Amino acid sequence: MTLLERFRNRDERALARAISLLEAGTPEGQVLLQHLRKDAGKAQIVGITGSPGSGKSTLTDKLIKVARAKGRRVAVIAVDPTSPFSGGAILGDRIRMIQHHQDEGVFIRSMATRGQLGGLAATTLQALVLLDAYGFDDIFIETVGVGQSEIDIVKVADTTVLVLTPGQGDSVQAFKAGIMEIADVFVINKADLPGASRLKREIQAALELGHKNTELPDILETIASEAKGVEELYEAIQIHHETLKSSGK
Repeated sequence: MTLLERFRNRDERALARAISLLEAGTPEGQVLLQHLRKDAGKAQIVGITGSPGSGKSTLTDKLIKVARAKGRRVAVIAVDPTSPFSGGAILGDRIRMIQHHQDEGVFIRSMATRGQLGGLAATTLQALVLLDAYGFDDIFIETVGVGQSEIDIVKVADTTVLVLTPGQGDSVQAFKAGIMEIADVFVINKADLPGASRLKREIQAALELGHKNTELPDILETIASEAKGVEELYEAIQIHHETLKSSGK
């Protein structure tokens, strides 16, 4: 049986192999991608971005649980920093989500940035096509972190979630990086920490300046470590996705 046949039979090893071929830049990987492009276009793609330490991985982990409880098949691309020794991904995010490894409805892949700017790995978009064609309902992309150039996620995701935390100067960093304009949903994670209310007011004020005469994005509060507010976040993501579909975007 060919790799393409195994892929279409939902052989997870074939999926993993296909992504590895793309990362290696092989002609076989590109041929496979061309065959599968027509099968893509059904998944809901959610970008989760924010500064290191904001709790993106924990939040993604809890979103997986919510989605699976609703019977949805979930894939995660965790874009990790590149190891200076192997050139591969430092698998921090994957380790945090290890509890899902026996769930056949969850697939998690770490991808190294390998010097790529924009918060994504070079082959992220191609891997997305494969995951979409494979039949996942939700695909979460967790970026490596937020910076001046790390806003490429908006070009890829249907819904972009920006995760901020109190007391870390996140709001100032977000304003400087220009990512206030690209977020569809704002999340104040670790909302039990001092300064959460102030951070929410700062975000609200910034949005009111930048979104005059338009509907403001949601600003939600979560405590991901306790799974608080995660159901509401998932619902907000669904609402945004439905709004996009109804508007034809």
